[in-house]
This record gives sequence, structure tokens and C-alpha cells, in this order.
Amino acid sequence: MSYLNFKSKYEKHPTTKIVGHNAITGYKNIKQELENRIKEDTVLIFDYYPGVDEEEVKELIQSLNPSTVIESKHIFKDEKTITEQMKYHLTDDRVFGKMYAGDFSDFIDADKLQEAKDTLAQATGLTIICGVGASLVSEIGIIVYFDMARWEIQMRFRNGGTNYKAENPNEDILRKYKRAFFIEWRMADKHKQRLFNKFDYVVDTNKTNDPKMISGETFKASLEHLVTNPFRTVPYFDPGVWGGQWMKEVCNLDPSKPNYAWSFDGVPEENSILFDYDGVVFELPAMDVVLYQPCKLLGKQVYARFGAEYPIRFDFLDTIEGQPLSLQVHPLTEYIKKNFGMSYTQDESYYILDSVEGAQVYLGLKEDIDSDEMIEDLRSAQRGEISFDAEKYINTFPAKKHDHFLIPAGTCHCSGSGAMVLEISATPYIFTFKLWDWDRLGMDGLPRPVHVEHGKEVIQWDRTTPWVEEHLVNATYEIEENSNCDLVEHTGLHELEFIETRRYTISKKSLHHTNDNVNMLNLIGGKEAIVESPTNEFEPFIVHYAETFIVPANVNEYTISPYGMSENEEIKVLKAYVR
Repeated sequence: MSYLNFKSKYEKHPTTKIVGHNAITGYKNIKQELENRIKEDTVLIFDYYPGVDEEEVKELIQSLNPSTVIESKHIFKDEKTITEQMKYHLTDDRVFGKMYAGDFSDFIDADKLQEAKDTLAQATGLTIICGVGASLVSEIGIIVYFDMARWEIQMRFRNGGTNYKAENPNEDILRKYKRAFFIEWRMADKHKQRLFNKFDYVVDTNKTNDPKMISGETFKASLEHLVTNPFRTVPYFDPGVWGGQWMKEVCNLDPSKPNYAWSFDGVPEENSILFDYDGVVFELPAMDVVLYQPCKLLGKQVYARFGAEYPIRFDFLDTIEGQPLSLQVHPLTEYIKKNFGMSYTQDESYYILDSVEGAQVYLGLKEDIDSDEMIEDLRSAQRGEISFDAEKYINTFPAKKHDHFLIPAGTCHCSGSGAMVLEISATPYIFTFKLWDWDRLGMDGLPRPVHVEHGKEVIQWDRTTPWVEEHLVNATYEIEENSNCDLVEHTGLHELEFIETRRYTISKKSLHHTNDNVNMLNLIGGKEAIVESPTNEFEPFIVHYAETFIVPANVNEYTISPYGMSENEEIKVLKAYVR
């Protein structure tokens, strides 16, 4: 089945060109660059993001013939002690942990650290300190930071990769991810952020045995340049038990795969960014720009409210020719703060990019249901005693292209089959309490985690049919905005949610202002658009159908126009920003 009447130009590997800078490729050339910097008694500090292949880098270290090598893994406590120390934040749950607010030093053995420092003080010739947190031994030397995107780390988890200081190659993938998400990445980002202005070099380690290295000055200049332009993060796509077929065609994916369920296209927490240095493509975690340029990216007020976190997420959920998502609910702010240490929750919405006949969305509760009976039925279903009758308790609404369903936390919901959803939400996406998963197993052959007991604590039982119809289903109205658009509409989100979404229908050049507030957009209608600076502050930026892009707060103003289309042909753009 074809879902487009034109050939998609969706770009899976969007890059930002950086002029006047270069990258070094391959360990041989990296070695030569470093050798040119080595003098008598030089100290090289190879600091790693957790997940970097230490054995791969070891070959580079050996080729430099150091007199002394100090491995940071020896200054950490042993695996059993570390895991025990993490126990409170890891929890016994497969999915949910508690956010860790500490840093690497909490897991360092003070005596071993002092031993490493004593060894360094006595060393002569070339000394290399290497590993996660290597600069804790010393920051005096040439600092080379080996970075890696979180999605690549997750792929390595699936292939037997382990958490840091954990021999867990065969552990449940969800538990590996939980340890990384709640603890390791929090510490690693905090550690990395402190070093940004001290980097002499940064190495992209995302492809096995294919490293690229840039100078610290190039690293900083690239991230500073990024917040002066519209840009895209690198999307990734993943199959799922409920996955559909729409993204295969529209996003130019491998047609031999059985399905694609997810796409994160615009999630800096998970996605990466690609820089082009005279033909060499260099990959960095998108979180690097959030951490290094938070105010210019987010805007002063958003930064003051959320800190160096990107609070908006766009992703795709494809159930066309697939199955329904799990019936679910998201925690209230008080609940997520008290139980998981998060300062805000996953309010969200479903914007229907496309649908087929019969598509529907489950949203809110029916009138006069018995809440105790519903919870008991969910518990019985969780035990495998019955199949939960979702339509006995949950409203269903037809889902048509360009419908927008709003889902404040505490609202029972899921997409049924036959819908292509652009999910617009707050960023802490891991906090989904599944209530019912339609009697199916996960991709790993195990039952997917269900959290009825968490769910019952946050379900808002007064969100029944009349309230949902009035407040959450196509609560769209036209607004006045001096942007030269054919039509500007408020489509959401609900007043309980902090994200504003507006839909623009555009047939000619339209003017937009960021108002010192990061804008996240998707081309939801039309083949292509061009984003330009009225004052030529950045190069024209081309966007294709279904692509998500970010306009940093620092940009101030920009125009959007149809591109490569017939005269009077219109496009539609959905924009989100923090209220």
C-alpha cells in the first residue's frame, strides 16, 4: 500500500556543515596528531563516555608507546560494591529507577585514587590516563574526550554490551537501559559538562574502528554555530510488537524489515547530531549542545525553568497495518517527583499525521464505570486470568488525518491500529505505566512490563466522556498572529500541560518569531518547505515532509515558505514551544 502521492525526500542523516574546520579520521592519523603534541613528560588524558569500547582504544594507547598507563577503572570501587551502592536508585523494577543526583566521585575508592595520583607524580616520559572519569586523576595534560551517542550505546547493549563496571552482558536489556538512564548517563553528562572548555580533542567513537577526531576549539565552534541555525537531530527507527508500515515508505526505510514502530526524530536526550567537516561526517550526542549552549538553545525563561534539559519531544508511533499500543497512563507531577526524582512529567498529545479507515484512539474513561472493578480486571489480566475488555471502560474516538488528541498526565490512553501518530510530549518518556498489553509478548519473547499498581495511583477518574470530548479531542480554534499565514490555529495542548502547539497553513512566505523560546516544528503537510533568515543570519534550510526540526531561541526570527511546489500549493507546519 502506498501512503504518499509523491516521492518522499525524508533525510535520515541530516548534517550541519561547519566551514573552516576539519576532522581527523582513523586511529593512524589520530596517533600522528597526538604524537605531534607529545613532548618530554607529556600527560595524555583519554576520558571516555560510558559505553566507549575500551579495548578498541587500547590499541591506540599501545601504539603511542607510553612509559606509564593509568587506567581509571582501577580507581573505582568493585562491581559488587557499586551495584549495592546503586541499589536504592536501581530498584527491583525492570523499567523504573530513581534519578541519581550524584557524580562519579561517589563510586571512587579514595585510597585507589590517591595511588593513581602518586603513580602519576612519579612517572616520567609519556603517561596516559585512560577510561571513564580519567580526568578525576588529573586535568593537567592533553585531554582527549571519547564520546558516544546514547542510541549507539543501546544498540551495543542489545549485542552483549555491558554497563560500566558491571559484568552483565546477558542481563535484561530494560535493566541495562535503566541503569544507564537513571544513573550512568546522569553522572557522565555532569562530568562531561565540567570539561567542555578543557577539551583539547573530541573523538567520535560511534562506528567500530572508524574514529574521527576534532579539536576542542572545533567542538566548541560547532556547537556555538548550531544554535544560530535551524537544525535537525539524527532520527532512529526501531521495530516493535505493534509496529506498522507507514514509516517504511515515508522515511525511506528498509522494506525487508517486518515493521517499524518507533522513531525518535527530535529527541536530544536520545538523538545525535551530525557535523560535516569538508566531507567528513562527525557524530556527537545532541545532548552536548543542550549542555554546552542551554541558554541560546532554549531561551532564558525555558533554561531558568528546566535547566540544561530539552523539555519537548517529537516522535513517531506507527500502527498502520500494525496493532494497538499498550493501554497506558502517565504519572502526575507530584507522583513522578516523589517516586522517581523527576521534576516534571510526561504530558503528551497524539497528532495524527495519517490514518486508514477504521483507525481510532483510546482516550479517557467511559461514564459511570466502577473504578474498583476496572482495577481488578486489570490485575486479573496481568495475571493472565482474563483478557481485559478495554472498550468496556475506555472511550474510543475515530482518528483522522490532522486530528489532535491531548493527553495530560493521569489520562488513560493509547493509539489503536491504523494510525500514524506524531507524538508531542514532555521529555521524560520512560515513565509510561502500561495497564494492559493485549495478551502479547515483547520483541524479546517476554511479557512486556505492566504497572497496574502505579497506574491506579495516578488515573484521573473524573476524565470521562463529556470532559474528554470537550477538552481533549480536537480542541482547535483559529487565532490571530501577525505571520502572513493563510491560517493559524491553536491545536493544544491542554491547559494542564506546559507545551503550546500551533498549526500553520502556508502558501507564501510567513514570518515567525522565537520570542526567546526554542521552537520545535514538523512539516505535517506538503512536500517541502524552506526556512530562511529575513536578515541573512543563516543559510536557507530545506525541510521535507514529516521531518522534525529545531529553531533555537537564539535565532530570533525566521520565515517559512513552500519550496519546490506548484504556485499556490500550500504546506502545513506544526510548531511547539514552552508556554
